[in-house]
Amino acid sequence: MTNVHSHAPMREAALVLADGSVFEGELIGADPLGGIASGEVVFNTVLSGYQEVITDPSYAGQIITFTYPHIGNYGVNDHDFESSRPFCRGVIVREMARRHSNQRAEDSLDAMLRRFGISGIAGLDTRRLTRLLRDTGAMAGAFGVASEAELRSAAGAEPGTDGVDLVAQVTTPEAYTVGSGPRRIVAFDFGIKTTILRHLAELGTVDVVPASTTAAEVLARRPDGVFLSNGPGDPAMVGYAVDTIRDLVGQVPVFGICLGHQLLSRSLGGETFKLPFGHHGGNHPVRHLATGHVEITSQNHNFCVDPASLEGKVEVTHLNLNDLTNEGMRVLGAPAFSVQYHPEAGPGPHDSRYLFGMFADLMDAKAGV
Repeated sequence: MTNVHSHAPMREAALVLADGSVFEGELIGADPLGGIASGEVVFNTVLSGYQEVITDPSYAGQIITFTYPHIGNYGVNDHDFESSRPFCRGVIVREMARRHSNQRAEDSLDAMLRRFGISGIAGLDTRRLTRLLRDTGAMAGAFGVASEAELRSAAGAEPGTDGVDLVAQVTTPEAYTVGSGPRRIVAFDFGIKTTILRHLAELGTVDVVPASTTAAEVLARRPDGVFLSNGPGDPAMVGYAVDTIRDLVGQVPVFGICLGHQLLSRSLGGETFKLPFGHHGGNHPVRHLATGHVEITSQNHNFCVDPASLEGKVEVTHLNLNDLTNEGMRVLGAPAFSVQYHPEAGPGPHDSRYLFGMFADLMDAKAGV
C-alpha cells in the first residue's frame, strides 16, 4: 500500500460494496464521520482534471473511482475549482501522489480533501473495481476504518441517487450575476460549474438563479436566453424545475446540458431512465448527425433520455457511439436545444464549444439582431 506522506502514519481502511465485495486500502483525505463514508460508487476515466472532477457538483451523493492509476501528481489550485467546495461523498484512487510538481499548484490534493472534509481511500485494485462496476452497474458502497460488518451495514443502508432530489443540496441559495454585455442570460443552477459560467459570461450578462426559480421570475428579468445547467441525480425528482421549463419553452431561447437536457425532455413529456454505470469521463465519442462529425466529449451523468418518448416533438441531433444513447436534441417548433454532455470541457476536450455560439445565434435571431 502507498504511504501518501512519508511523515504520516498509514491508516488501514476498506471499501465494502452492496454486493459484499471487499477492497482493502488506506485512508486518505479527511477522517470520515463515524469512521465511515458511503455513497453510490461510480468510475471516471479522465487522464487529468481530477480537481475539476472532484469539485463538479454533479457528483453529489457519489463516491468517485478514478481509473487512471496515479492521481494528485500536479497538485491543486484555487482557479480550477468548479464549485465553492466538493459535493462528492468520497474519492477512490489506485495511488495518491506523495508529492506534486506544477508551477500553478498551491496545495496537494490530499490537503484539499482534508480542507473540505472529503474522505478517500487509496491503494485499491481500481481495475478490478472498475470491471465490477462495468459488469454489474454502479452500486452503493461504504469505506473507512470501521469494521467490515459496519461497512457492509452502511453500504446496505445507502440509498444511492435514485429517487432523491440532489439538486436541492447543490443549488445556489440566492441569485447572483456574472459577466457583462448586451445579452442577458438567466442560468439555472442545478449544479452549475465555474467553467460553464466563464463561457456564458463571454456571451453577455448572466443571472444565475436557484433551481426553484419560477418561470414568471425568470421572464421578469427579460432574458434573451435561458441556460439549463448540469447537475446531480435523478431528473424525475426535480419536478418543480420541469414545470418551470415547460412554461419557458417557446417564450425564450433555451439551451440545456446534461441534467438540463434531461429536464428539458421531461418538460416535453419525455421519459428518462438510469444507465447501468453512467457516462463519466472526458473521452466519450458523440456523432453530430447533421454533419457526421465525431466529437470527443466530457460527460458526467447516470440518467439518460428515451428518444422514443419524444417522437414528433424533437429532432435527435447527437448520438453516443459507445452505446447509441441520445446525446442531443432540438425542440420542434421552439427555439430550444440541448445536449447530454459538458461542452465547456472542464475538464476535457474542446470539440463541443461551438454550442455556445449556437446559443448566441439563437438569442440574436430571437432578438432580431
